[in-house]
Amino acid sequence: MNKWLRAVISLAVILTGLSFLPASSIGDQTNLKGSGATFPLPYYSAIFDIYRNRFGVNIEYQGVGSGSGIKELLEGAVDFAGTDAFINQTAGEGAFPRIVQIPTCLGGVVIAYNVSGNPQIRLDQTVIPDIFLGRITMWSDPRIAAVNPSIKLPDAPINVVHRSDESGTTFIFSDYLSKVSTQWKEKVGSGKLLNWPTGQGAKGNPGVAGLMRQIPNSIGYVELIYALGNDMTIAKIRNKSGRYVEPHTRSIGLAVPEQVPDDTNVSLTDTPTAEGYPISGFTWIAVYKEQSYGGRTRARADALVRLLWWVTHEGQKYVAQLHYAPLPRIALKRAEKIVESITYNSQPILKGDRKATSRSTTR
Repeated sequence: MNKWLRAVISLAVILTGLSFLPASSIGDQTNLKGSGATFPLPYYSAIFDIYRNRFGVNIEYQGVGSGSGIKELLEGAVDFAGTDAFINQTAGEGAFPRIVQIPTCLGGVVIAYNVSGNPQIRLDQTVIPDIFLGRITMWSDPRIAAVNPSIKLPDAPINVVHRSDESGTTFIFSDYLSKVSTQWKEKVGSGKLLNWPTGQGAKGNPGVAGLMRQIPNSIGYVELIYALGNDMTIAKIRNKSGRYVEPHTRSIGLAVPEQVPDDTNVSLTDTPTAEGYPISGFTWIAVYKEQSYGGRTRARADALVRLLWWVTHEGQKYVAQLHYAPLPRIALKRAEKIVESITYNSQPILKGDRKATSRSTTR
Protein backbone atom coordinates (compact mmCIF):
# COMPACT_ATOMS: atom_id res chain seq x y z
CA MET A 1 0.00 0.00 0.00
CA ASN A 2 1.57 3.29 -1.04
CA LYS A 3 1.81 6.51 0.95
CA TRP A 4 -1.15 8.33 -0.59
CA LEU A 5 -3.51 5.40 0.07
CA ARG A 6 -2.35 5.19 3.69
CA ALA A 7 -2.96 8.93 4.01
CA VAL A 8 -6.48 8.61 2.58
CA ILE A 9 -7.31 5.81 5.02
CA SER A 10 -5.85 7.74 7.97
CA LEU A 11 -7.91 10.80 7.02
CA ALA A 12 -11.08 8.73 6.84
CA VAL A 13 -10.42 7.24 10.26
CA ILE A 14 -9.72 10.66 11.80
CA LEU A 15 -12.94 12.06 10.36
CA THR A 16 -15.13 9.28 11.74
CA GLY A 17 -15.07 10.32 15.37
CA LEU A 18 -14.68 6.68 16.26
CA SER A 19 -16.37 5.29 19.33
CA PHE A 20 -14.48 2.12 20.07
CA LEU A 21 -17.01 -0.56 20.96
CA PRO A 22 -16.07 -3.97 22.32
CA ALA A 23 -16.15 -6.96 20.01
CA SER A 24 -19.16 -8.23 21.92
CA SER A 25 -21.27 -5.57 20.18
CA ILE A 26 -21.22 -7.93 17.21
CA GLY A 27 -20.94 -11.03 19.32
CA ASP A 28 -18.25 -12.86 17.35
CA GLN A 29 -14.64 -12.08 16.48
CA THR A 30 -14.98 -13.78 13.11
CA ASN A 31 -12.42 -12.78 10.54
CA LEU A 32 -13.78 -12.24 7.02
CA LYS A 33 -11.86 -12.38 3.79
CA GLY A 34 -12.55 -10.74 0.44
CA SER A 35 -10.79 -10.00 -2.81
CA GLY A 36 -11.50 -8.40 -6.15
CA ALA A 37 -11.84 -4.96 -7.68
CA THR A 38 -9.16 -2.34 -7.15
CA PHE A 39 -11.75 0.30 -8.16
CA PRO A 40 -13.20 0.51 -4.58
CA LEU A 41 -10.02 -0.59 -2.77
CA PRO A 42 -9.34 2.76 -1.02
CA TYR A 43 -12.96 2.91 0.18
CA TYR A 44 -13.02 -0.69 1.40
CA SER A 45 -9.62 -0.35 3.07
CA ALA A 46 -10.83 2.67 5.03
CA ILE A 47 -14.26 1.42 6.08
CA PHE A 48 -13.10 -2.10 6.90
CA ASP A 49 -10.51 -0.57 9.23
CA ILE A 50 -13.26 1.53 10.83
CA TYR A 51 -15.45 -1.54 11.18
CA ARG A 52 -12.66 -3.55 12.81
CA ASN A 53 -12.03 -0.79 15.36
CA ARG A 54 -15.72 -0.48 16.18
CA PHE A 55 -16.82 -4.09 16.22
CA GLY A 56 -13.72 -6.25 16.52
CA VAL A 57 -14.27 -8.05 13.21
CA ASN A 58 -11.16 -8.18 11.05
CA ILE A 59 -11.80 -7.95 7.30
CA GLU A 60 -8.99 -8.70 4.89
CA TYR A 61 -9.49 -7.41 1.34
CA GLN A 62 -7.02 -7.92 -1.49
CA GLY A 63 -7.27 -5.79 -4.65
CA VAL A 64 -6.61 -8.46 -7.29
CA GLY A 65 -9.08 -7.32 -9.96
CA SER A 66 -12.77 -8.09 -10.40
CA GLY A 67 -12.22 -11.26 -12.45
CA SER A 68 -9.81 -12.83 -9.97
CA GLY A 69 -12.04 -11.91 -7.04
CA ILE A 70 -15.05 -13.67 -8.57
CA LYS A 71 -12.94 -16.75 -9.29
CA GLU A 72 -11.75 -16.86 -5.68
CA LEU A 73 -15.35 -16.56 -4.46
CA LEU A 74 -16.44 -19.46 -6.68
CA GLU A 75 -13.51 -21.52 -5.42
CA GLY A 76 -14.48 -20.85 -1.80
CA ALA A 77 -11.22 -19.03 -1.07
CA VAL A 78 -12.95 -15.82 0.12
CA ASP A 79 -16.20 -14.85 1.85
CA PHE A 80 -17.00 -12.11 -0.66
CA ALA A 81 -15.74 -10.63 -3.92
CA GLY A 82 -15.56 -7.01 -5.04
CA THR A 83 -16.57 -6.42 -8.64
CA ASP A 84 -17.34 -3.43 -10.87
CA ALA A 85 -18.94 -5.63 -13.53
CA PHE A 86 -22.23 -7.39 -13.01
CA ILE A 87 -21.75 -11.14 -13.22
CA ASN A 88 -23.25 -12.52 -16.40
CA GLN A 89 -25.50 -15.33 -15.23
CA THR A 90 -25.73 -16.91 -18.70
CA ALA A 91 -22.16 -16.71 -19.97
CA GLY A 92 -20.54 -19.63 -18.23
CA GLU A 93 -19.06 -18.00 -15.13
CA GLY A 94 -20.76 -20.77 -13.10
CA ALA A 95 -22.59 -21.17 -9.80
CA PHE A 96 -25.48 -18.84 -10.69
CA PRO A 97 -28.05 -17.77 -9.68
CA ARG A 98 -26.55 -18.69 -6.30
CA ILE A 99 -24.57 -15.43 -6.26
CA VAL A 100 -26.12 -12.07 -5.35
CA GLN A 101 -24.48 -8.66 -5.71
CA ILE A 102 -24.94 -5.76 -3.32
CA PRO A 103 -24.11 -2.26 -4.59
CA THR A 104 -21.86 -0.41 -2.16
CA CYS A 105 -21.15 2.94 -3.85
CA LEU A 106 -20.52 4.57 -7.23
CA GLY A 107 -17.25 5.57 -8.82
CA GLY A 108 -16.03 7.36 -11.90
CA VAL A 109 -13.54 6.04 -14.45
CA VAL A 110 -11.45 9.02 -15.47
CA ILE A 111 -9.14 9.63 -18.38
CA ALA A 112 -5.85 10.90 -17.02
CA TYR A 113 -2.73 11.93 -18.91
CA ASN A 114 0.90 12.88 -18.46
CA VAL A 115 2.04 15.57 -20.89
CA SER A 116 4.35 18.52 -20.46
CA GLY A 117 2.70 21.15 -18.28
CA ASN A 118 -0.41 18.96 -17.91
CA PRO A 119 -2.91 21.57 -19.16
CA GLN A 120 -6.62 20.97 -18.57
CA ILE A 121 -7.86 19.35 -21.77
CA ARG A 122 -11.27 18.34 -23.02
CA LEU A 123 -12.11 15.15 -24.87
CA ASP A 124 -15.30 14.16 -26.65
CA GLN A 125 -16.97 10.86 -27.51
CA THR A 126 -15.42 10.74 -30.98
CA VAL A 127 -11.82 11.47 -29.97
CA ILE A 128 -11.64 9.10 -26.97
CA PRO A 129 -12.40 5.83 -28.83
CA ASP A 130 -10.00 6.69 -31.64
CA ILE A 131 -7.16 7.33 -29.18
CA PHE A 132 -7.65 3.92 -27.58
CA LEU A 133 -8.14 2.29 -31.00
CA GLY A 134 -4.76 3.68 -32.06
CA ARG A 135 -6.28 5.80 -34.82
CA ILE A 136 -5.26 9.10 -33.19
CA THR A 137 -1.58 8.70 -32.41
CA MET A 138 -0.25 12.25 -31.83
CA TRP A 139 -1.10 14.79 -29.16
CA SER A 140 -0.99 17.48 -31.86
CA ASP A 141 -3.72 15.74 -33.89
CA PRO A 142 -6.17 18.32 -35.35
CA ARG A 143 -9.15 16.52 -33.81
CA ILE A 144 -7.76 16.97 -30.30
CA ALA A 145 -6.85 20.57 -31.12
CA ALA A 146 -10.37 21.25 -32.37
CA VAL A 147 -11.88 20.68 -28.92
CA ASN A 148 -8.95 22.43 -27.20
CA PRO A 149 -8.41 25.56 -29.32
CA SER A 150 -6.67 27.56 -26.60
CA ILE A 151 -4.14 24.84 -25.70
CA LYS A 152 -0.98 23.89 -27.57
CA LEU A 153 -0.26 20.22 -27.00
CA PRO A 154 3.13 18.67 -27.84
CA ASP A 155 3.88 17.25 -31.26
CA ALA A 156 4.61 13.89 -29.64
CA PRO A 157 3.25 10.34 -29.89
CA ILE A 158 0.42 9.36 -27.55
CA ASN A 159 1.39 6.47 -25.28
CA VAL A 160 -1.74 4.54 -24.29
CA VAL A 161 -1.77 2.65 -20.98
CA HIS A 162 -4.51 0.14 -20.18
CA ARG A 163 -5.33 -2.69 -17.80
CA SER A 164 -3.74 -6.08 -18.44
CA ASP A 165 -5.85 -8.05 -15.95
CA GLU A 166 -9.56 -8.91 -15.74
CA SER A 167 -10.97 -5.64 -14.56
CA GLY A 168 -14.32 -4.10 -13.72
CA THR A 169 -12.77 -0.71 -14.43
CA THR A 170 -12.09 -1.93 -17.96
CA PHE A 171 -15.65 -3.24 -18.16
CA ILE A 172 -17.09 0.20 -17.31
CA PHE A 173 -14.73 2.02 -19.69
CA SER A 174 -15.30 -0.38 -22.57
CA ASP A 175 -19.06 -0.30 -21.96
CA TYR A 176 -18.90 3.47 -22.45
CA LEU A 177 -16.72 3.17 -25.58
CA SER A 178 -19.07 0.58 -27.07
CA LYS A 179 -22.01 2.96 -26.63
CA VAL A 180 -20.36 5.98 -28.24
CA SER A 181 -18.37 4.27 -31.02
CA THR A 182 -19.68 1.72 -33.50
CA GLN A 183 -16.12 0.94 -34.56
CA TRP A 184 -15.06 0.23 -30.98
CA LYS A 185 -18.08 -1.99 -30.44
CA GLU A 186 -17.36 -3.98 -33.61
CA LYS A 187 -13.57 -4.22 -33.30
CA VAL A 188 -13.04 -4.52 -29.54
CA GLY A 189 -16.34 -4.61 -27.68
CA SER A 190 -16.90 -4.53 -23.93
CA GLY A 191 -15.67 -6.83 -21.19
CA LYS A 192 -13.34 -7.22 -18.22
CA LEU A 193 -10.44 -8.43 -20.39
CA LEU A 194 -9.92 -7.02 -23.88
CA ASN A 195 -7.72 -7.59 -26.90
CA TRP A 196 -6.33 -4.08 -26.95
CA PRO A 197 -5.42 -2.68 -30.37
CA THR A 198 -2.71 -0.41 -28.97
CA GLY A 199 -0.82 0.54 -25.82
CA GLN A 200 0.90 -1.02 -22.82
CA GLY A 201 -0.83 -2.99 -20.08
CA ALA A 202 -0.50 -2.78 -16.29
CA LYS A 203 -2.19 -4.68 -13.48
CA GLY A 204 -4.77 -2.94 -11.33
CA ASN A 205 -5.66 0.73 -11.02
CA PRO A 206 -2.44 1.32 -9.05
CA GLY A 207 -0.40 -0.30 -11.83
CA VAL A 208 -1.92 1.87 -14.55
CA ALA A 209 -1.45 5.04 -12.51
CA GLY A 210 2.14 4.08 -11.66
CA LEU A 211 3.07 3.29 -15.25
CA MET A 212 1.57 6.52 -16.52
CA ARG A 213 3.67 8.51 -14.06
CA GLN A 214 6.76 6.89 -15.58
CA ILE A 215 5.87 7.38 -19.25
CA PRO A 216 5.85 10.89 -20.75
CA ASN A 217 2.96 11.75 -23.08
CA SER A 218 0.88 8.87 -21.75
CA ILE A 219 -2.88 8.56 -21.40
CA GLY A 220 -4.92 5.96 -19.54
CA TYR A 221 -8.05 5.25 -17.52
CA VAL A 222 -8.28 4.77 -13.75
CA GLU A 223 -10.81 5.20 -10.97
CA LEU A 224 -11.00 8.82 -9.80
CA ILE A 225 -9.23 8.45 -6.46
CA TYR A 226 -6.18 6.85 -8.09
CA ALA A 227 -5.78 9.86 -10.37
CA LEU A 228 -6.20 12.29 -7.48
CA GLY A 229 -3.88 10.32 -5.24
CA ASN A 230 -1.15 10.31 -7.87
CA ASP A 231 -1.54 14.04 -8.70
CA MET A 232 -2.61 13.21 -12.24
CA THR A 233 -4.42 15.64 -14.51
CA ILE A 234 -7.91 14.54 -15.50
CA ALA A 235 -9.71 15.32 -18.75
CA LYS A 236 -13.17 16.87 -18.89
CA ILE A 237 -15.44 14.55 -20.88
CA ARG A 238 -18.26 15.68 -23.17
CA ASN A 239 -21.42 13.91 -22.11
CA LYS A 240 -24.53 12.99 -24.08
CA SER A 241 -26.03 16.42 -23.39
CA GLY A 242 -23.04 18.17 -24.93
CA ARG A 243 -21.52 19.44 -21.69
CA TYR A 244 -17.88 18.93 -20.75
CA VAL A 245 -18.10 17.45 -17.27
CA GLU A 246 -15.53 16.99 -14.52
CA PRO A 247 -15.73 13.78 -12.49
CA HIS A 248 -16.68 14.42 -8.86
CA THR A 249 -19.07 12.89 -6.36
CA ARG A 250 -22.07 14.90 -7.56
CA SER A 251 -21.61 14.37 -11.31
CA ILE A 252 -20.95 10.66 -10.74
CA GLY A 253 -24.04 10.29 -8.55
CA LEU A 254 -26.20 12.00 -11.19
CA ALA A 255 -25.50 9.14 -13.59
CA VAL A 256 -27.94 6.86 -11.74
CA PRO A 257 -31.34 6.66 -13.50
CA GLU A 258 -34.64 7.11 -11.65
CA GLN A 259 -35.44 3.42 -12.13
CA VAL A 260 -32.99 0.74 -10.99
CA PRO A 261 -33.85 -2.97 -11.44
CA ASP A 262 -34.26 -5.19 -8.39
CA ASP A 263 -30.85 -6.84 -8.90
CA THR A 264 -29.21 -3.41 -9.63
CA ASN A 265 -27.82 -4.72 -12.92
CA VAL A 266 -27.85 -1.41 -14.75
CA SER A 267 -25.28 0.40 -16.89
CA LEU A 268 -24.61 4.01 -15.86
CA THR A 269 -22.34 4.95 -18.76
CA ASP A 270 -23.24 7.59 -21.36
CA THR A 271 -25.87 9.02 -19.03
CA PRO A 272 -28.47 11.35 -20.56
CA THR A 273 -28.49 13.48 -17.39
CA ALA A 274 -27.38 17.01 -18.28
CA GLU A 275 -24.73 17.32 -15.55
CA GLY A 276 -23.94 13.62 -15.17
CA TYR A 277 -20.45 12.20 -15.65
CA PRO A 278 -20.60 9.74 -18.58
CA ILE A 279 -18.12 7.06 -17.40
CA SER A 280 -19.66 6.12 -14.06
CA GLY A 281 -20.60 2.79 -12.53
CA PHE A 282 -21.74 0.94 -9.45
CA THR A 283 -19.32 -1.27 -7.60
CA TRP A 284 -20.70 -4.37 -5.89
CA ILE A 285 -19.88 -6.97 -3.26
CA ALA A 286 -20.78 -10.46 -4.47
CA VAL A 287 -21.66 -13.27 -2.04
CA TYR A 288 -23.46 -16.60 -2.07
CA LYS A 289 -27.17 -16.15 -1.46
CA GLU A 290 -27.28 -19.37 0.59
CA GLN A 291 -24.56 -19.06 3.23
CA SER A 292 -24.51 -22.63 4.56
CA TYR A 293 -22.28 -23.82 1.71
CA GLY A 294 -19.07 -25.73 2.34
CA GLY A 295 -19.67 -26.30 6.04
CA ARG A 296 -19.85 -22.56 6.71
CA THR A 297 -20.88 -21.65 10.26
CA ARG A 298 -23.91 -19.58 11.16
CA ALA A 299 -21.66 -17.18 13.07
CA ARG A 300 -19.61 -16.51 9.94
CA ALA A 301 -22.73 -15.96 7.85
CA ASP A 302 -24.13 -13.59 10.49
CA ALA A 303 -20.88 -11.60 10.54
CA LEU A 304 -20.89 -11.23 6.75
CA VAL A 305 -24.52 -10.09 6.54
CA ARG A 306 -24.04 -7.58 9.37
CA LEU A 307 -21.03 -6.18 7.54
CA LEU A 308 -23.02 -5.82 4.31
CA TRP A 309 -25.83 -4.00 6.09
CA TRP A 310 -23.37 -1.65 7.80
CA VAL A 311 -21.53 -0.87 4.54
CA THR A 312 -24.77 0.06 2.78
CA HIS A 313 -26.02 2.16 5.70
CA GLU A 314 -23.61 3.74 8.20
CA GLY A 315 -20.68 3.09 5.88
CA GLN A 316 -22.21 5.46 3.32
CA LYS A 317 -21.26 8.52 5.33
CA TYR A 318 -17.59 7.90 4.54
CA VAL A 319 -18.04 7.51 0.78
CA ALA A 320 -17.69 11.14 -0.35
CA GLN A 321 -14.58 11.67 1.80
CA LEU A 322 -12.87 9.16 -0.49
CA HIS A 323 -14.20 10.69 -3.75
CA TYR A 324 -16.84 8.08 -4.46
CA ALA A 325 -20.59 8.77 -4.66
CA PRO A 326 -22.98 7.29 -2.08
CA LEU A 327 -25.89 5.06 -3.03
CA PRO A 328 -28.99 7.06 -3.98
CA ARG A 329 -32.22 6.11 -2.21
CA ILE A 330 -33.48 3.85 -5.00
CA ALA A 331 -30.21 1.86 -5.04
CA LEU A 332 -30.17 1.66 -1.22
CA LYS A 333 -33.67 0.18 -1.20
CA ARG A 334 -32.57 -2.42 -3.75
CA ALA A 335 -29.46 -3.18 -1.66
CA GLU A 336 -31.57 -3.70 1.46
CA LYS A 337 -33.80 -6.23 -0.29
CA ILE A 338 -30.78 -8.13 -1.60
CA VAL A 339 -29.12 -8.32 1.82
CA GLU A 340 -32.42 -9.39 3.37
CA SER A 341 -32.65 -12.21 0.80
CA ILE A 342 -29.43 -13.89 2.02
CA THR A 343 -30.19 -17.14 3.84
CA TYR A 344 -28.68 -19.80 6.07
CA ASN A 345 -30.24 -23.24 5.70
CA SER A 346 -32.92 -21.58 3.54
CA GLN A 347 -33.93 -19.18 6.35
CA PRO A 348 -33.33 -15.41 6.04
CA ILE A 349 -30.43 -14.31 8.22
CA LEU A 350 -31.87 -10.85 8.85
CA LYS A 351 -35.26 -11.42 10.44
CA GLY A 352 -37.09 -10.43 13.59
CA ASP A 353 -34.78 -9.43 16.41
CA ARG A 354 -31.71 -10.09 14.24
CA LYS A 355 -32.82 -7.46 11.73
CA ALA A 356 -33.63 -5.02 14.51
CA THR A 357 -30.20 -5.54 16.05
CA SER A 358 -28.51 -5.07 12.69
CA ARG A 359 -30.48 -1.88 12.02
CA SER A 360 -29.52 -0.49 15.43
CA THR A 361 -25.82 -0.64 14.55
CA THR A 362 -26.36 1.68 11.55
CA ARG A 363 -28.03 4.60 13.35
